[in-house]
Amino acid sequence: MLPAHPLSPEQIAAYHRDGYLIIRNMYSRELIDRLYSVALQDAAMEKNALDLNDQDGRKTRLSLWFTPGNDPFGYLTRGKSLIGAIGQLMGDTAPVCHFHSKLMQKAPKVGGAWEWHQDYGYWYKNQFMFPDQLISVMVALTQATKENGCLQVIKGSHKLGRVNHGFSGEQMGADMVMVDNALKTMELVYCELSPGDTLFFHSNLMHRSAANLSEFPRWSIISCYSLQSNLAYNETSTSWKIPVDVVPDEAVMEWEAGSLSEADFLKKENDPALKDTGWEQNVTSGKQ
Repeated sequence: MLPAHPLSPEQIAAYHRDGYLIIRNMYSRELIDRLYSVALQDAAMEKNALDLNDQDGRKTRLSLWFTPGNDPFGYLTRGKSLIGAIGQLMGDTAPVCHFHSKLMQKAPKVGGAWEWHQDYGYWYKNQFMFPDQLISVMVALTQATKENGCLQVIKGSHKLGRVNHGFSGEQMGADMVMVDNALKTMELVYCELSPGDTLFFHSNLMHRSAANLSEFPRWSIISCYSLQSNLAYNETSTSWKIPVDVVPDEAVMEWEAGSLSEADFLKKENDPALKDTGWEQNVTSGKQ
């Protein structure tokens, strides 16, 4: 399935060469403003938000869910243009499935960092078989700049394959010897985005973001997708194997106000990538 505005052969080649691709102005400001308004106002997002500590104890706040619903976020992640582009980038060899989406909420002055990592460094524990069939998509809801902790990537680092990961605070971070070697060998890129810009990146691309010490928030939606042919042997959710029910891009703007309270939000204790942090023990002992 091709999107309304298919990616060019040059864009597809750039993704496979660099491990990422930025599409400027993929979404209108009107659509982004609607999403941001819902994100700020919906009680379910706040109720189900998780705080993860970085190495310095600063908190990164996110709300994560699996099945995309009949709401603005669900419609965005099921949109024809987005799913069509993903199909082009991953070869369109099997139906595209939605693994999960998360609303990233980096508050001014206190928003925590994300350590250097690969997404497949997390998802390896879910036992997905083929990292080339996994992709993440970031849609900027606010301006993302160096000052407020935009995503940084190591260009071409997806070609390293999966590197070892361990815990940094409550996050999984990549082996810093490999990170340092990659930074000596490949280019560091700051992915500065405006609202509506969209970043596609490979599951093995090395990336991080700094703490938000600016006066401005940095909010984004990051959705993760797999091909149906990519089996996951240690994943209890089911959305990763169900083909996306594609909707027109206009569905976001046509949505009538409702609630996201029925979404299957992730509970921290149910994520295999977080089980080794000691979080569960802290819960039972009353320390958190």
